[in-house]
Amino acid sequence: QVQLVESGGGLVQAGGSLRLSCAASGSIVALKTMGWYRQAPGKQRELVARITSSGGSTNYADFVKGRFTISRDNAKGAVYLQMNSLKPEDTAVYYCNIVLYPVPWGQGTQVTVSS
Repeated sequence: QVQLVESGGGLVQAGGSLRLSCAASGSIVALKTMGWYRQAPGKQRELVARITSSGGSTNYADFVKGRFTISRDNAKGAVYLQMNSLKPEDTAVYYCNIVLYPVPWGQGTQVTVSS
């Protein structure tokens, strides 16, 4: 059973930075493309960024390109999201999961960006 635990969120001013971490248990995770998602109040969950199992390829939603960087450390079972130049519209709960075939969602980590 894969378990996902997100951390690193918080309150930050616009223009600031945060680094989110996702601890993923289960060896299968190292074989999967992983993604960071977010869900703002009243909106559907959306994919923010994804990274292939080797870390050799990444993709970003247009609204975070050039500001966010996804990375992973398979030895640690971890996936990261470095978020720079944060905007108030980035405020959301952020989650990580396997792309295409998600497992039960973790609790997420709240990111709040003040203007």
